[in-house]
Amino acid sequence: MTLTPYLLFDGNCKQAMEFYESCFGGELTTIPVKDSPARNSMPAFQHEKILNARLKSGNVDLSASDWLRPDRPRVPGNTVCLYLSGGTFKELNSVFARLSEGGEVTDPLKELFFGIYGALNDKFGVRWMFHSNQGVS
Repeated sequence: MTLTPYLLFDGNCKQAMEFYESCFGGELTTIPVKDSPARNSMPAFQHEKILNARLKSGNVDLSASDWLRPDRPRVPGNTVCLYLSGGTFKELNSVFARLSEGGEVTDPLKELFFGIYGALNDKFGVRWMFHSNQGVS
């Protein structure tokens, strides 16, 4: 498993990540909602937003997206989180369960079109996101 910072932007993820690329160099990849299977389940006004962006430059590894939860307000404290990726469902589930004790699960750990995903705010208010390309089985 790998732990990286994950930033959540208010519609300007692409511009922000291009700025960070100009600062750190490296390789930036961005996936807009419109170019992903998520476009079928999201309203049209979200299609130009960034579903996922990643900048890799030496030891710098930064992931980000635009805020894509119109049902939940984007407030300070939930715009930066720790992103735990890789590993098996069993490994992620074990850490997810421990971190969720006394916290708030915002997205239960489950399999989606892009792999395993879940998110929570721990009892100290730290936001965590979990992802693996491995399936549940």
